[in-house]
Amino acid sequence: MHNKLTDELAVCGVNTVRALSEVHPDNINRLFLREDRLLLFSRLCKRLAERKRPYKLCDDEELERICKTSHHQGIVAMIYEPSVEPAVPEDLDAWAAEGKTGLLLCNIGNDHNLGAIVRSAAFFDASPLVLAGEGAAAPAVIDGTAGGAETGRYLSTAAYRVAEGGMEYVEFRSVRSPAAFLQVASKLLITIGTDPRARIRVTDLPELIEKQAAEKKPGVMLVIGNEETGLPAEVKEQCSMLARIPGTGALESLNAAQAAALFLHELYERHA
Repeated sequence: MHNKLTDELAVCGVNTVRALSEVHPDNINRLFLREDRLLLFSRLCKRLAERKRPYKLCDDEELERICKTSHHQGIVAMIYEPSVEPAVPEDLDAWAAEGKTGLLLCNIGNDHNLGAIVRSAAFFDASPLVLAGEGAAAPAVIDGTAGGAETGRYLSTAAYRVAEGGMEYVEFRSVRSPAAFLQVASKLLITIGTDPRARIRVTDLPELIEKQAAEKKPGVMLVIGNEETGLPAEVKEQCSMLARIPGTGALESLNAAQAAALFLHELYERHA
């Protein structure tokens, strides 16, 4: 839930707020919690008091009013509305040099899917997450579009809650045109598009990536599309390769978050 008056976002759930308090405690402006959560978050309350930031004991009804969901688990933290900066060429250079595995998310508009993907990304050490499409409308320098480095709002209370703390362990960027981004990114990274009709299977990826690698670990960008429409043709054309998750064929594809988890597992296993 976004508070327009204070430009804050409600972050709720035990694991979510615990990760926030451990990794970015100074991002928390205010805290609301049930009395039975006080012992668990006593260190955070003490830190807030030292920073002269308020915390308040509340019942479930008040917590639900604050975060607009009954799934608060007795704890709600208010943070400044997070913004996602546009990707710039220097980002690509850094990701390639570090051999990172990242994700490009095309038109993933469902908050729960986004949160689940973030959780998997954090679990498998995949970062950055590049958000693209209608939900990522901020001008992006890497697209060659005009304009400065404006920021966009993409991260919701629901996405934070479903991510179970994963938001604190990944880096976000945005692009307006995924095809334009991939045209540049594919020169520095191995870009893998997900396609249920691709010839390459997800289990083939580790060997294929190593064949393309030079002497150092290559950077990889996994491209996930909207689960209703998949990846646009112009996006597929810019990928280094397309891969699928084999199944019975009874259904067209998996949920976008499920597919991302399976791909990330295979990409992680190549280094295990």
